[in-house]
Amino acid sequence: MRASDPGGPSAARSAPETGYGSHPAPVPDASVLRAARDAAARALDEDLAGYGDLAGRVFTGAGRATIVGREDGVLSGTVPFLAAAELLDPDLDVVFDRVDGERFPAGTPLGTVRGRLAGILALERTGLNFLGRLSGVATLTVAFVAAAAGTQARVAATRKTTPGLRALEKAAVEHGGGLPHRFGLFDSAMIKDNHIAAAGGLTAAVARVRERLGHAHLLEVETTSLEQVDEALACGVPVIMLDNADLDLVRAAVERIAGRAIVEVSGGITLGRVRPLAEAGVDIISAGALVTRARWIDVALDMD
Repeated sequence: MRASDPGGPSAARSAPETGYGSHPAPVPDASVLRAARDAAARALDEDLAGYGDLAGRVFTGAGRATIVGREDGVLSGTVPFLAAAELLDPDLDVVFDRVDGERFPAGTPLGTVRGRLAGILALERTGLNFLGRLSGVATLTVAFVAAAAGTQARVAATRKTTPGLRALEKAAVEHGGGLPHRFGLFDSAMIKDNHIAAAGGLTAAVARVRERLGHAHLLEVETTSLEQVDEALACGVPVIMLDNADLDLVRAAVERIAGRAIVEVSGGITLGRVRPLAEAGVDIISAGALVTRARWIDVALDMD
């Protein structure tokens, strides 16, 4: 399996201008590669179920197909596509002409698949499902990032991801120029409304978490009012999130915090809200919508 150069899917390569500044195509790390293989194996199992492709398996000989983007988009999902091809038929030769994170206009050939006809036909839907879904996340992320351009705000994902696809969807956010944010509950401590309720108050919740928190772990607290912002500041919390806050509250909180903590906004973030929130002076805009509201990009596999 090959990406767009002899280095394969793990080779670093610079992507062209994306509209908000050039960036290198992220190199898949071990967790993304592992997630791609696991997701590809599950996807192939549900499509083939041990029986194989009842129609495609009757075709013998070799063939060639072109992967085509049928609408404008930002590419993501080449790693699980390659993983699915490798699992299905190691002799398939997949070459992507574009890298993850690269924009493409409608009608663009994105790559080719060569090899046994039966393998190409069986790969088609599983491979395209990854490309369509993940390119949709990357494409929407580009729009969110563009809306915050020229401000200090950065756009980030949340933990609202498709079960089992988190690593791939967060990688797609990165391909669109966004931040992955925390991957899970284990890599930073975020005190939310239910933690505060369980502890009997924000200050008590911070104290209980800090008692067990490692020195290198980040602490963040979710707030919904200026009173809670003040309480979080009094606790010396380094990151304060404003959850489902209207613009007036965000502006007042940014002024109140005055650089003493990183300010994040989350909850109900739509594309139309990004620019006003960014101009209010926040540091991070985290949006579950990058994944939950992303529509699929139409990608096809056409036999040559």
